[in-house]
Formats: sequence, structure tokens, C-alpha cells
Amino acid sequence: MNPYMEELVLDPSGKGLFEFTHDLVEVVERSGITTGLATVFLCHTSASLVIQENADPSARRDLESVLDRLVPENDPIYTHTAEGSDDMPAHIKAALTHTSEQIPISGGRLVLGTWQGIYLWEHRRFPGKRRLVIHIGGCR
Repeated sequence: MNPYMEELVLDPSGKGLFEFTHDLVEVVERSGITTGLATVFLCHTSASLVIQENADPSARRDLESVLDRLVPENDPIYTHTAEGSDDMPAHIKAALTHTSEQIPISGGRLVLGTWQGIYLWEHRRFPGKRRLVIHIGGCR
């Protein structure tokens, strides 16, 4: 069992859910692992990862709306405000969601449901590039 590791850099255009399933599929193919587990880790504190519906975009919009309602910008309880009105809410949203995901691999392919996609959930309006580390362990 030789593990495989690779970094992906995503460049989201702003707030929202950005699917990168295809990029991860390519990493799994390069790894040569046929049976195992892919761990995706996001190296940032104001974005998150989620496995979610990839057929109907309204599901993603609803997720964003609900989280924005739960964690609004400009709440007077925030003391961390120097980096903009979306920064502290972004940190809270990342803490409430995930910064890593694990997906099984079988037959050299990610084991995902029919309507599942893997997303970077960007919580900032002007985020910059986001670095993901993918670690794949298993058998070739």
C-alpha cells in the first residue's frame, strides 16, 4: 500500500458552491489506486467542503441562503472585523461545515451517489486561490 498525495488549487470567483468533482476524479486516476479512500483537505479557514446535490442548482442556492440567514454579515457581536464584513461570517460558516471530506474508491472510481458532487463552498466575496490537499490510500 503506497499512499498518493497531490495538491489542487481552485480559483473561485466569489461566494458560492464550486464543483470540482471532475478534478478529483482525475487525481484518483493519476494515483492508480483501485480500492481505498480519498481524503480531501482544504487549507483555509474561510471556506469549506461539501458533498451535495449536483443536478438542480436551486438546492445549492437554498443552502447558501439558509447559511447566510444563520450567520449574517455585520452582526454587532463580531469583534473580528478588520478584514471586512464577510470575514467573520466566513470563519463561522467554515466551522459549522467541513474543511475535509472522505470518499471511498472502488474499481478505481470515487464512490458517489447518482446526484452527488464535491464542492468548494466559498464564503468570501473576494477569496483568492484555495489550496486543497488530496491524500489517497489503498491498493493498486
